[in-house]
Amino acid sequence: MNKILKAAIAFCLAVPFITMMTVSSARADKIRIALAETPSDELAAFFVALERAKANGLDYEWTAFSDEELAIQAVLSGQMDIGFGTPYAAMQRSRAPIRIVFQLSKLKFFPVTSKKYSTLEDLNGEPIMLHSRGGGTDSIANVIEDKLDIKFGKRSYVPGSSNRIAALIAGQTDATIVDLSNKNKLMKLQGDKFNVLPMFEVDASDEALFGNLDWIKANEKDVDIFVKALLSVWRDMHKDPTVISRETNPDGPIGQLPKEILDSLDGFYTDAVAGGLYDPNGGGRKAAQADMEWYSAAGQLTGDLASLKIEDFWYLKPLDDASN
Repeated sequence: MNKILKAAIAFCLAVPFITMMTVSSARADKIRIALAETPSDELAAFFVALERAKANGLDYEWTAFSDEELAIQAVLSGQMDIGFGTPYAAMQRSRAPIRIVFQLSKLKFFPVTSKKYSTLEDLNGEPIMLHSRGGGTDSIANVIEDKLDIKFGKRSYVPGSSNRIAALIAGQTDATIVDLSNKNKLMKLQGDKFNVLPMFEVDASDEALFGNLDWIKANEKDVDIFVKALLSVWRDMHKDPTVISRETNPDGPIGQLPKEILDSLDGFYTDAVAGGLYDPNGGGRKAAQADMEWYSAAGQLTGDLASLKIEDFWYLKPLDDASN
């Protein structure tokens, strides 16, 4: 087995995998939350917020779906109440009044390449590996093309940043776009062999919390508890990123992750806060405007940008109330 393949396998083994699962609390009238991925270090802050919300009376269950599209469809169908994702195309197409209430994270993804490339412009005409057709990394690639007046070559799709990093290490691709956590892992393991290309600043949402507006209004008290808990964690995290590891429930889904992941939580959240991954104000109007501009440029929203209205995509009352 050659060294490159060994490195790729080792990287994959370092990334935890958890099968789809549901965790329930006692009452039948609990909030049903659709996660767009399995629990990981990136969801630790969210689960800390859930613990705070539970302490204030929120009853919930969560289900981890294999991708964002399934989570969005689960909310659209009424199978789930609250979902993870950025369902702008679905909001515009669907008759269901889907609205975002909180920005969970920004689109802080990183173009990572072999030493063949040193700038984004070098990728003009070159193949690139992305997460999924129409997903976040695909939209990033579209906006890069638009902003820099370049055109990527063939796009291939491999779900999961860790899998794309493994492909990069194995020499199966020379260019991809990955999340903060996996970018940091790569540079720690083999930083001398790869480049992280300079990227323009993005305030648009990668993950946001959304639900049916009718359901949100009918469950105002629970939604308020949830949003207040999220806002408190996001603000505390900016003051001291180690709050996430300190408040992680050892018996919860994050507490059950491998020790090496738990030991790296402080480093991950310190880097994430410094890198601007989380807005301490939950996004709000600034994120909503950035989202409309970004997802219009990415081709996921249609029509004249000037005609798009924030209230057609966000319901700001819970966040406004939590901020006061």
